[in-house]
Amino acid sequence: MKKVVTFGEIMLRLAPPGFLRFSQTNNFDVVYGGGESNVAVSLANYGLPVEFVTRLPKNDIGACALMEMRKRNVGTQHIVEGGDRLGIYFLETGAVSRGSKVVYDRAHSAMSEIEPGMVDWSEVFKDAQWFHWTGITPAISQSAADACLEAVRVASSMGVTISTDLNYRAKLWKYDGDREAIMTELTSYCDIILGNEEDAEMHFGIKPEGLDITTQGEHVKAEAFRSVCEQMQEKFPRAKKIITTLRGSISASHNTWAGVLYDGKTMYESAQYQITHIVDRVGGGDSFMGALIYGLIHYPDDDQRALDYAVAASCLKHTIKGDANLVTIPEIEKLMSGDASGRVAR
Repeated sequence: MKKVVTFGEIMLRLAPPGFLRFSQTNNFDVVYGGGESNVAVSLANYGLPVEFVTRLPKNDIGACALMEMRKRNVGTQHIVEGGDRLGIYFLETGAVSRGSKVVYDRAHSAMSEIEPGMVDWSEVFKDAQWFHWTGITPAISQSAADACLEAVRVASSMGVTISTDLNYRAKLWKYDGDREAIMTELTSYCDIILGNEEDAEMHFGIKPEGLDITTQGEHVKAEAFRSVCEQMQEKFPRAKKIITTLRGSISASHNTWAGVLYDGKTMYESAQYQITHIVDRVGGGDSFMGALIYGLIHYPDDDQRALDYAVAASCLKHTIKGDANLVTIPEIEKLMSGDASGRVAR
C-alpha cells in the first residue's frame, strides 16, 4: 500500500501534572506532539505506512522527538536536520468551568526556519497516495508557508490526494504575511478540507447564511454548517469533501462530539457522543483527521462509515493523556457498534 505523508512541526509539550495551574507546579509532564505528527501517529497505529516530514535541531531534544516518532512506527527518513531549537508549548489543563490554556514558545524554532528547497518533495511523494498539511504550518513563518506551498504544488503535479485541517490559531499568525491570500492559495490544491466555522470565517471571511450556529452548550446544529460547506466548495472547486467537527462545550470536562461531511450533494451526519469526563482534549481534531484519512482510504465508497469512524476514534482520544491518539481499530469499531460501556476486556 502506498504511504501517507504529513508535514509540520513537532513540539515539546510541558504540562503541570493533573489539573494544577502553572503557578502551582514544581514540575512538568513531558510529551512530544503537534498537529501533523499526531495525524501520522494515528495512521501508523491503524497499520498504514506513513511518513512525517519536519525540520529538527541536531541536539538531544530533537533526537527525543525523532525517537518518539520512530517508537510509534512513523517514517522519519525525510526529516531535515538544522536550526537551534525545538518549539515548545506549555499546557494548563482546565476542569469544569475553567478552560485549558496554551502558552507557545516556538519563535525561531527549527521548523519555523525551514525554507523551500530543503526537502526533496519529488522523492518524498514518489510512493505516496496522500499528503496532509494543516493551517498551523503556514502560520508559524513566511518561510514555512513557502515550503508548504512548494510541497502541495509537487504533490498535486504527482497526482497525490491532498488534505488540510485549516486549524486557525490566533496566537501564531504574527508575521506580516497576508493570511487569507496564503491560506487561499494553499487550500486551492486540496481535495479534502476539514475546518469549523471559525476557521472558515477567520481564513476566508465565510460565514453561515441565515442560520445560527450554536458553539456553546449541548445542542450543536449540524444543518447550520451546510451553507458554510457550500461556500467553501464554491471557493475551492477542487475539493471533493468538506468536513467539520461539531463540539458542544458544556464545560471543560464535558463536551458533546459529532461531525458532518458534505460531498457537494449530500450532508452526512454522525451520531453525537457525550464525553462527560475529558482526560485530555488536545489533539482531538488531529485524531479525527487521522481516522478520517484512514476511513476515506479504506471505505472509499462509504462516506458515512468514514465519518462515523473518525468521530468514534476522536471521541476515544479524549480519554487518552497526551497529544496522540493511541486507540485500536477494534476499540473504535466497538464504540461505533454502540457499545460505550467501557467494561473491562478480559
